[in-house]
Amino acid sequence: MNPKLSLVIGIICISFSPIFVRLAGTPPITSAFYRVFIAWLLLAPYCIIKGYVKIGLNNLLIAILAGLIFGCDIYFWNISLFQIAATLSTLIANLAPLWVGLISFLIFRKNAGLFFWIGTVVAISGMIVLVGYHSVINLHLSEGVIMALLASFFYALYILVSKGILGKIATLTFMFYSMFAASIFLLIVCGFQHSNLMHFSVNSWLNLLGMGIICQLFGWLTISHGLRHLPSTKVSVALLSQTVIAGFWAYLLLNEKLGITELIGSVIVLFGIAITFLKPKPLGGKFNI
Repeated sequence: MNPKLSLVIGIICISFSPIFVRLAGTPPITSAFYRVFIAWLLLAPYCIIKGYVKIGLNNLLIAILAGLIFGCDIYFWNISLFQIAATLSTLIANLAPLWVGLISFLIFRKNAGLFFWIGTVVAISGMIVLVGYHSVINLHLSEGVIMALLASFFYALYILVSKGILGKIATLTFMFYSMFAASIFLLIVCGFQHSNLMHFSVNSWLNLLGMGIICQLFGWLTISHGLRHLPSTKVSVALLSQTVIAGFWAYLLLNEKLGITELIGSVIVLFGIAITFLKPKPLGGKFNI
């Protein structure tokens, strides 16, 4: 599959996540655990039968590390949801492109390029329009804000670590071990928090199943395929669009209002993402995407 098309499909899949969380009616940490565990449970038999579980020790440790990082991202983001407004939490948690660009430059000495920084600023400006600039201006450095910042940092780390290892092993092998590690981590967190893991309605189980299959299994398999072939900086910015798409799903499926401000903010976000994918031609001064 074309990497850009794969990335688009993946973003559409993970954009359903807040819809499933809302409809499931389960604790956020519990939803996070089942999202990853169900996906791993469905993927595991295929990986075992087809021999995708074979992996060297160094790559195994990196894949497990990536899974733990992904688990931390979800854990901190869910904590922030209980401390601050969901819109602010989403905005802060999606600052990952800034971390990706800075880490790539400071540690790996890779310059993301002018279009990346321009597009990132434009896209984040669109996110601010989406949530309302008054909310951002009145923001205080509370525990919820700190948790959301940590979530954005771990989100960026996951993208960078995934990018590094996906060039060495198969996508299915990476997903098998990373999702297993994330599942164990989130299960331990659920245990410490004494979260309910079993007594749910049929509707809740169906939504948890949908989250595991659509958001995690299909979503992150296709995103990982795109990440294998595309720069991590561009992927991190493109992932900002999941918030925009989720807003439209909420409008269509949950009857949530979508005003002119949200529409303008969404257009700005998508325009900023498009800028990061621009490439100047060597000759002629025109641009390619």
